[in-house]
Amino acid sequence: MKEIILLKSGEIALKGLNRGSFEDMLIKNCKSALKDLGEFRFLKAQSTTFVEPAGDCDMAEALERLSRVFGIAALCRARVAEKDYAALEEAAAEYLGRELLSARTFKVAAKRSDKRFPLNSPQICEKLGAFLLGRFPHLRVDVESPDVLVTVEIRDFAAYLHGRQIPGAGGIPVSSSGRGMLLLSGGIDSPVAGVMMAKRGLSISAIHFHTPPYTSERALYKVKRLAGIMTRYCGTIPLFIVPFTKISEQIRELCPEQLSTIIMRRFMMRIADRMAQRDDCGALITGESVGQVASQTLPSLACTQEGLSLPVLRPAVGMDKEEIVSLSRKIGAFETSVEPFDDCCVVFTPRHPKTKPKLEEIIRAEEALDQGALILEALDGIEKVLIRNFAGC
Repeated sequence: MKEIILLKSGEIALKGLNRGSFEDMLIKNCKSALKDLGEFRFLKAQSTTFVEPAGDCDMAEALERLSRVFGIAALCRARVAEKDYAALEEAAAEYLGRELLSARTFKVAAKRSDKRFPLNSPQICEKLGAFLLGRFPHLRVDVESPDVLVTVEIRDFAAYLHGRQIPGAGGIPVSSSGRGMLLLSGGIDSPVAGVMMAKRGLSISAIHFHTPPYTSERALYKVKRLAGIMTRYCGTIPLFIVPFTKISEQIRELCPEQLSTIIMRRFMMRIADRMAQRDDCGALITGESVGQVASQTLPSLACTQEGLSLPVLRPAVGMDKEEIVSLSRKIGAFETSVEPFDDCCVVFTPRHPKTKPKLEEIIRAEEALDQGALILEALDGIEKVLIRNFAGC
């Protein structure tokens, strides 16, 4: 029995003259996701990508990995059959027999793109439905909500039989929209924001601000693990680790306490902005949500992004915490995100942060700091770690 995986395009199908480049990028990302499972051949035709294993492989694992590749609307495992009606009957009974035996209702759907096949789609549905009713007499037909959907696709190359499709990750292929620099903390929001922007085609780089001895090596390891979880969706992620202890201590010693969070965030954004330009990124990405904490009020957001050269993308900006947590669970990051190892934003949080800061007072407070020297020193001390694609973890 020959089995393949069918990938159905969604938004890519609307890309007009650029569609081919998006499809090529999707295939490249699929190959990356499957690279340690064996060799696969890819063929694209009629808004479908055919993924054929060259030898034995774990098809269930391949399907699971491909379900996380952005650019796929739906996917399924399928049996390859001859374009002969009698062969279709036996293939359907054999390939979907276990599902049909445990079901109570079914429906046959057919798509005939090869018009040379002697039966049209309604005729295929009628004949195959009657055959399956005879082979599995406990079944009844339900065209509205069947337990098993038996789908026949008559294509140019062969006929394909499969059951119900599973939803894909949607979106467009990673790297089709450029690159973004994610400010990655150890919390819940930023990994979600990074994956959301990967769904819109951005390759993700990440930057993390580390403040030893106030934050531990376990906190840093947690961030690396979060980046590893993100690679299931985003592919390989360059992670830039910024030594931020000196800046944090200087802000605490020389600036008003109630403004320290905003000033700290301004330094982070400036450093991320510089690093993003070095890494050929077109935007910064944060997990900020309006009103969630003191540094995410509208006046605070205006102060933190002042003077940046790149736009700031905030995909979670209108979401509440429950929605963000739900997405965090979906991508598999939540349990790691809530581990009790705090980042510098938590460690240096003032008792009474100002929620409506004015830019003029922030600028006056920053005059006590040697801003240029502190930023250059931090940039010089950055460590780069390449978080490989953990598709199989």
